[in-house]
Amino acid sequence: MQKAYVYDFDKTIYNSDSTIDFFFFCLKKRIKLIKYLPIILYYFVLHFFKIVSTKQFKEKFFSFLKELDNVDEMVELFWNKNNNKICDFFIKDLESSNRPIIYIVSASPEFLLKGYTKNLKNVKLLATNMDKRTGKIKGENCKGEEKLNFLPKNIIIEKFYSDSYSDRFIAEKSKKSYIVSNGKILDWDKKIFKIKKIKKYLIMLLFVIIIIFLILNIL
Repeated sequence: MQKAYVYDFDKTIYNSDSTIDFFFFCLKKRIKLIKYLPIILYYFVLHFFKIVSTKQFKEKFFSFLKELDNVDEMVELFWNKNNNKICDFFIKDLESSNRPIIYIVSASPEFLLKGYTKNLKNVKLLATNMDKRTGKIKGENCKGEEKLNFLPKNIIIEKFYSDSYSDRFIAEKSKKSYIVSNGKILDWDKKIFKIKKIKKYLIMLLFVIIIIFLILNIL
């Protein structure tokens, strides 16, 4: 059995959401991508109310990739600018001389995160397999319980970090699990996630009210 450290990526070791950051980075470079915003917002609301799956939403979100001439070049430019958003605690673990192998397991597209991880030693990236030309996902979205199917079966997880309760399946199999919340490292506790969930729904409710108000004013 091989010892390992396991990390979620977005809002865990990366102090933001790489998917959203990448879209707006591309938007600044290619202003014509603004036409995808209504589609993204529409499917975001459908996904929030569980009318469409995460996989369907993500494919619609990344449909803007069809407009990019060179995705790899855009990914490289993105990481040249956003590499500083990697959290210090992860960098310390990364640079530790006696650490075991590191697995980064993320729902974000593999082609995007590979721009950061490709030069890291003794680090394995496990992420959603997405066609970088079309945004279509091959196989399953690497999220929630599905992450266990991406991880090797013969590892002992010494410690695990995540910002999301959907990763509880890995947390349950780890010797020690931590929540990353607003840059703070906390012991894994369901109560923290309940508070975060309430805040999320309140923010979403406010967002929906604002959108409805704007639509009514336009009409």
